Amino acid sequence: MTARRREFPTPEELRIWRDFIETTEALRAELSSRLQRESALSPGDYAVLLALREADGRRLRSSELAARVGWERSRLSHQIGRMERRGLLRREECVTDSRGAEVVLTAEGAEAFRNASLPHLRAVRELFVAALTPDQLAAAQQITTALRNHLTAPEA
Repeated sequence: MTARRREFPTPEELRIWRDFIETTEALRAELSSRLQRESALSPGDYAVLLALREADGRRLRSSELAARVGWERSRLSHQIGRMERRGLLRREECVTDSRGAEVVLTAEGAEAFRNASLPHLRAVRELFVAALTPDQLAAAQQITTALRNHLTAPEA
């Protein structure tokens, strides 16, 4: 009976899990709401613009962009279409491979990203950083690193 019991979280572990999920969802919702209200960018827009902003030449192949933002290619394709219609980015033929396309940050997209970044970073500081002590921030880093490593570890 004890071996079976270890397959499931304890009531205390479940409480901690729920607190973690509910708090991160509330934080994400508030950051998303502020981003949309202050810049008219969705969190998806911001993620794509950030990835392109950080890329060499401010351009990436669709597959690389999908990997950087952690999305399926079909979701990214719809997002790119919406952003392209708004002039935030454009698709161009890949210079090195005529079968592929690259997603390129436009001047309008770069400006939208710049305009959104300062209020967004202020909100991150206010809602996340300011709520934690330096030791708690370090613990949060350790927790996220442990979770990410566990999720990406090869199956034994």
